[in-house]
Amino acid sequence: MKKVSLLSALVLVAGMSFGQTKWGIDAAHSNIGFTVSHMVISETEGNFKEFDATVTSSKEDFDGAEVVFTAKVASIDTDNEKRDEHLKGEDFFNAEKYPEIKFDGKIKKSGSKYQLVGDFTMRGVTKKVTFDVKYNGTVKDPWGNIKSGFKINGTVNRQEYGLKWGALTEAGGAVVGDEVNIICNVELQKKG
Repeated sequence: MKKVSLLSALVLVAGMSFGQTKWGIDAAHSNIGFTVSHMVISETEGNFKEFDATVTSSKEDFDGAEVVFTAKVASIDTDNEKRDEHLKGEDFFNAEKYPEIKFDGKIKKSGSKYQLVGDFTMRGVTKKVTFDVKYNGTVKDPWGNIKSGFKINGTVNRQEYGLKWGALTEAGGAVVGDEVNIICNVELQKKG
């Protein structure tokens, strides 16, 4: 009887892992961006040029899919070399000591709405976050690859992650805002 139970358990586990689909990020068709207020009157935009993600899903609609994401801090690009060097330094990200920004979590679906929920790590600090997700669908490209598209939006407070540099304008407004808006357009490609 034990042999039958063990065999049944192995078949069940094999069946569960067989139904999982792995996806990788298509970096050429994805953008990991952010905006932050500057001098209270405008916003500065930036993005990360080097990033990677894997998604493991057991459902076609991605509900419950596991997401692991990393971005290389040294690849930050705000279209201003001097500002980028400041951001990589001790006042902000400290890229030498904390070379990656990470996310580890899941996609959750409720009705037609999606959210990305999990642990967001920046400058060695990890906090639970929830980002809104728009699932744009799944298609086959002209070369036979299966692609899925998402738009992700969320906000984090940079102060909570140790990015504490700040200065005030003459009127008392912050030179750099605390709230950082994250905007990602992600295209995944089904593996194997």
